[in-house]
Amino acid sequence: MKKYKLAIVFTQPPFGSSTGREGLDALLAVSAFCDEDEIAIVFIYDGVFNLIAHQDPTQILQKDHIATFKLLELYELSECFICQNSLEERQLQQAEWILDELHFVEREQIFSLLHQAEKILTF
Repeated sequence: MKKYKLAIVFTQPPFGSSTGREGLDALLAVSAFCDEDEIAIVFIYDGVFNLIAHQDPTQILQKDHIATFKLLELYELSECFICQNSLEERQLQQAEWILDELHFVEREQIFSLLHQAEKILTF
């Protein structure tokens, strides 16, 4: 598996705290200083909820920051990994995603990727 300078890991759901938004802000800021192929973006555990399309956070009086994840494609950040095991545990195999270019991988592959990353930021 490829070695990355930085891995940004989303483990928390998008609403209920500012963690997901802060992770997205950090990712976009860091992308200005790294080549797009040096950054691995990982969605694992409840972090997979950040990429589900057609969510309406206004129903729970939250701001919609999920649409901002579409900027990843504009910034050409295509090294996005989503944990297949997390999807199965949450019964999200048939979900519609906001990003077109996702790599669905097993949890062991994600851990291997993280083990080889130089730095890891977890949100």
